[in-house]
Amino acid sequence: MPGFELFGEEERKQVNDVLESGILMRYGFDGMRNDHWKAKEFEKAFAERMQSDHCQLVSSGTSALTVALASAGIGAGDEVIMPTFTFVASFESILMLGAVPVLVDIDDTLTLDPESVKKAITPRTKCIMPVHMCGSMADLKALKDICDDNDLLLLEDACQAIGGTYDGKPLGSYGDLGCFSFDFVKTITCGEGGAVITNNNTYAKHADHYQDHGHDHVGNDRGAETHPFLGYNFRISELNAAVGLAQLNRLDHFLAIQKSNYLSIREALSTVNGVTFRRVPDGGEENYSFVNFFLPTEELTVKAHQALAEIGVDGCFYWYTNNWHYINGWGHLKDQSSLGRLPKEVREQMQDLNNTDFSKSDAIMGRTISSLIKIGWTEKEVRERAEKMKQALKSVL
Repeated sequence: MPGFELFGEEERKQVNDVLESGILMRYGFDGMRNDHWKAKEFEKAFAERMQSDHCQLVSSGTSALTVALASAGIGAGDEVIMPTFTFVASFESILMLGAVPVLVDIDDTLTLDPESVKKAITPRTKCIMPVHMCGSMADLKALKDICDDNDLLLLEDACQAIGGTYDGKPLGSYGDLGCFSFDFVKTITCGEGGAVITNNNTYAKHADHYQDHGHDHVGNDRGAETHPFLGYNFRISELNAAVGLAQLNRLDHFLAIQKSNYLSIREALSTVNGVTFRRVPDGGEENYSFVNFFLPTEELTVKAHQALAEIGVDGCFYWYTNNWHYINGWGHLKDQSSLGRLPKEVREQMQDLNNTDFSKSDAIMGRTISSLIKIGWTEKEVRERAEKMKQALKSVL
């Protein structure tokens, strides 16, 4: 990752199709677009790739989460369980609907801890949202069993894990709904874009309407379309969809490079005493976009992260002090800082995050470093990086 590293003629050809027609919007203008329907093509191809009945393209991964939740009827006061380690979009999408994010600990998969999830369920809980961070998945069978036992929705945030699998299924297709991001630094990119997949016909219909102001998309005249319910504008453009369509056709190639580079890095790190690796649940295969590893203590991890930077290894992340991806940096969420007044349900039901004990997550994240895997590296660059990482880690262990 990311896919922009290998932009080429396929992307240019798809974009030029759109530019030559002059129609950048995904709906309407049928007679002017020279039969180019990039968003529709992408949706059909992506649904097939993800072994799902339906795909709805949207403007971002954040939009995908919002649309997915809305399509399943999540609204004011409904509680959605999510992990402490994720991107800020997870709680943003929940709050946008007036629903309430409930944060719980992670385990050594770097994703939702099923036992912590069980303890967080209340009569208001409607959805469990595992986030497949840094290319690998949550313990989906355990979470699915919890959802089945409690009649809850399982929504997979697979924005960082496209191409990974669990129990023979593409990540995102195991739950009731799955969400993806195609932003600029994802394994395949549209520049900006996202997708919702599902096998549920009702959710698919709701997603189709909701992401386009509630339009029912019946017939060929947008002015004559009705609005069965309220919606918003989360549409993708034809230009963005065109780039994504080209990238989707190259996904298997990207994943093969990613896996090869990952294995080279991991093999080198495996020779360093004291380095261990994130657990991938039985039956799962990650997408190899990050090598995620643990050091014995937080103090050694901080030193190792610094040593990696000093030796010239970029793209190594210490999420524990990162403002976007871990609860330690989410002061705006903890303090409910908002430009406008938050819904009453949110104000009254939210955890006191300034005083909630997330020591289990801290003990894991304080010892975690994630190394980005680029697909644009040469074989020589991979070997050099592996050797530098090994040297840096040995210097502190």
